[in-house]
Amino acid sequence: MRAAWYTKLGSAQDVLEVGEREVPSPGPGEVRVRLRASGVNPVDVKRRAGGRGSMGSELVVPHFDGAGVIDEVGDGVDSGRLGNRVWVYEAQWGSNFGTAAEFATVPASRAVALPANASFPEGACLGIPALTAHRCVYADGPVDGHTVLVTGGAGAVGAYAIQCARLGGARVLATVSGDVKGRTARAAGADTVINYREEDVTARVMELTEGEGLDRIVEVEMGGNLDASIAMLKANGVISAYASEGEPQPAVPFYTLLYKNLTLRFELVFLMPEEAKQQAVKDLTKWLTAGELRHTIADKFSLEDIAAAHEAVESGPLGKVLLDLGR
Repeated sequence: MRAAWYTKLGSAQDVLEVGEREVPSPGPGEVRVRLRASGVNPVDVKRRAGGRGSMGSELVVPHFDGAGVIDEVGDGVDSGRLGNRVWVYEAQWGSNFGTAAEFATVPASRAVALPANASFPEGACLGIPALTAHRCVYADGPVDGHTVLVTGGAGAVGAYAIQCARLGGARVLATVSGDVKGRTARAAGADTVINYREEDVTARVMELTEGEGLDRIVEVEMGGNLDASIAMLKANGVISAYASEGEPQPAVPFYTLLYKNLTLRFELVFLMPEEAKQQAVKDLTKWLTAGELRHTIADKFSLEDIAAAHEAVESGPLGKVLLDLGR
């Protein structure tokens, strides 16, 4: 089979290789998926570049997300799953073999039925962004009647978070850095979009909520936005943070948080409780089947052009970058 891999850390052009590898066989409790699309996430390019620690093995086939068709099942897996269309998540977690290949094996629970009305590229968009978004929105219970702010509302996680909150009955506000991103956030369902480069976000939020503030924030820049987040939240509010690139080691104002009884939550998708993952899968499947989820695809590349795909992710695309793995 054709696959891409790296044997050392470095720039995409320097370390990524494409060639033939042996087709993997599923172990007990696993399925093998003939992949049609592979999703490229920021964590994939950071791991390859050395920004997330050492490799952990001599060879890595990257990427966590993908979609395709189950063509073989391991012991203990219902053979009725053969031929099922699925989307795949966490393929490379605890493994050196991800979805940048024509075939991949994953635990059966990580290959989720893909509704007939959803394409393989759309399925490959889900994974890390959609599961992260769902967890950030719902980790502290239902959001019906709540006001939720999604920072970075045009990003992959942000756009799904807007949709998860809206579909749960929340009023959704979103921050963006420009008009194009504003259109993406609105298309995802944000009730109000705030351009943080042109407006005072705190003042605008307090105006929109008539001084009451927010119930929850889905946060892409925890450290840089922490003071503003505290000011905008109601007592007993929640910050669910999944990134803090601008300020990776923020100081936490303990007593300021304490005297509003705020929750500061850190969400790494791979370590989500299993029941939270399964609830996310259930909700996402329901929304996919009903045609209620919107996916933003920035660009598609062939497997042979994986280095260009990684570079596209590094440039900060508006939407998900995919590898098209053919039929």
